[in-house]
Amino acid sequence: MNLQIANKLALITGSTQGIGRAIAEALVAEGAHVIVNGRHAANVDATVAALSARGIVHGVAADLSTAAGAQAVMDTAARIGPVDILINNVGYFEVKPFVEISDADWLAMFELNVMSGIRLTRALFDGMLKRNWGRVIFIASEQSAKPNADMLHYATTKTAQVAIARGLAELTRGSAVTVNSVLAAPTWSEGVETFLGKLAPQEGKTVTEMRRAYFDGPGRTSLLQRWATPEEIAAQVVFLCSEQAAAINGAAQRVDGGIVRSLF
Repeated sequence: MNLQIANKLALITGSTQGIGRAIAEALVAEGAHVIVNGRHAANVDATVAALSARGIVHGVAADLSTAAGAQAVMDTAARIGPVDILINNVGYFEVKPFVEISDADWLAMFELNVMSGIRLTRALFDGMLKRNWGRVIFIASEQSAKPNADMLHYATTKTAQVAIARGLAELTRGSAVTVNSVLAAPTWSEGVETFLGKLAPQEGKTVTEMRRAYFDGPGRTSLLQRWATPEEIAAQVVFLCSEQAAAINGAAQRVDGGIVRSLF
């Protein structure tokens, strides 16, 4: 299928590993020009070098938990060209009992997971509307619909992303701009592997045992009964970027492996 996004310029935040990296790779494979982002210049440079063998790739190192970091990304994008596709992917998760989540924890989570997307979309959205074409996608989570009591600050940021995407979609009426969110399944990424690697010794288990045990606990409602791959999430995201997805707007697209027990 020709997704008709060749030569479109896509900015993917948090794209040196995990889901963001898989999205960048898939967009490059479709002929899009890509801007990758991460906090560390070395990781950004390595990603650009790896993906440049397949297409046109730019990079910008910036911490998107700050307004200054967001501005640095926007300044780089402005020098490259108008951004047609914005993937608000950057974020982090944390497991912590509710009573132990401090004000600083809540604010830090919101700054990166929510405000990064707000800042970038606010800067790029009007240009998309004026050019009458654009795609904005927020990478949310199954936690948006099924919050874990020990991840409430994370789940709340992911629900906020869905609300922001739906509200922004209302502003696209009659245009060829769409705004959607993706409710991603529990996905096996470098971040998850690192987290379980730290947790496993405390539980007296190996990472492999912890990986399987998830589906006896929080993931027991999953129909997939395994961790999704970043590439599986990326496939849905890249389709939403396409011309074929023009009729999908304001949607919270579930790629959750059936973990959310809901009809809608």
